[in-house]
Amino acid sequence: MKKPSWLKMAGIHAGLSVMCMVTLYPVLWVVKMALSPVDGMSLTANPFPDAVTFDHFREVLWSSDAQGRWVFGRQLMASLIVGGATTVVGLGLAVTAAYALSRFRFPGKEGGMQALLITQMFPATLMLVPIYGILQKLGLLDSLTGLVLVYATTSLPFCIWMLKGYFDTLPRELEEAAVMDGASPFQVFIHVVLPLARPALAVTALFSFMTAWNEFVLAATLINDPTRFTLPVALQRYVGEYKVEWGKFAACALVVSAPVMALFFALQKHLVGGLTAGGVKG
Repeated sequence: MKKPSWLKMAGIHAGLSVMCMVTLYPVLWVVKMALSPVDGMSLTANPFPDAVTFDHFREVLWSSDAQGRWVFGRQLMASLIVGGATTVVGLGLAVTAAYALSRFRFPGKEGGMQALLITQMFPATLMLVPIYGILQKLGLLDSLTGLVLVYATTSLPFCIWMLKGYFDTLPRELEEAAVMDGASPFQVFIHVVLPLARPALAVTALFSFMTAWNEFVLAATLINDPTRFTLPVALQRYVGEYKVEWGKFAACALVVSAPVMALFFALQKHLVGGLTAGGVKG
C-alpha cells in the first residue's frame, strides 16, 4: 500500500485545522461574552476577550431570590432530578417494550409499532394543550413529577424504536444457548441481552437525558415556580423584552452545557461498535 506524500498529508491536516477553527469560532464567542467585563455583545471579529473576569459566573451561580434562597442551586437540582428520572423511567419502559417487539409475536404488533412511529410526526407544541389539561386534572401542574412523566412519554417512541432495532441484530443463538443451560427468560434478558445491548442503552440513556435537559417549551409552560425552573428556562430569563444580559446568558449557557458534555465523554466508550462481535463462532 503506497504511503501518501507529505504534501498530501499537510493539505489534509490544514483542511481539518480550518474546519476545527470554523466549528469552534461560535463557541469561543460564547466564552468571550461570558468572560468579558462588559455585559454586551462585541462586534469585533476577535473571539478572545480583551480582559477576563468571572463576575458573570458568580452572579449566575450564586444568585438568590427575595427570600434569600439559592435559586441556581435549586434550578440545577430540578434539572438533574428531571433529567435523571426521565432517563430511568423512559429507559426502563423502552427496554422491555423493545425486547418484546423484537422477540415475540402477538396481535397488534405491527400496528403498535406504526402508531409509535406516527407519534413522532407531531411536535411537542401541538400536544401542549392536551398535556396541560391532563396534568391539570391530575394535579401535577407546576411539579417536577408531571414534567418527568411528560418527558418520558414523549421520548419513549424514539427509544423503543432505537432499542428494537438493536435487539434485532443480537443473535438468537446466544439466548437459546442460555435457555439450554437452564436459564429462565428473565435471566436470559438480564444476564445475556442487557450486557450485549450496553452500546444501545448508553445511546438511548444519553438521548433521554439530553431531551429532558435541553427542553424549554414544555418546562416554561408547565412550571411557574422560579425555584423549580429547569436550567433552559432559567437561561431564557436573561433575555428580556428591552434588554439582553449577554454576559450572564453566555455564562449560564456554558454551565448548562457542561453536564451534557461530561456525560457524553463518560459514555463515549459505549457509543462505538457493538459487543457481539465474535459472540457466535463457527
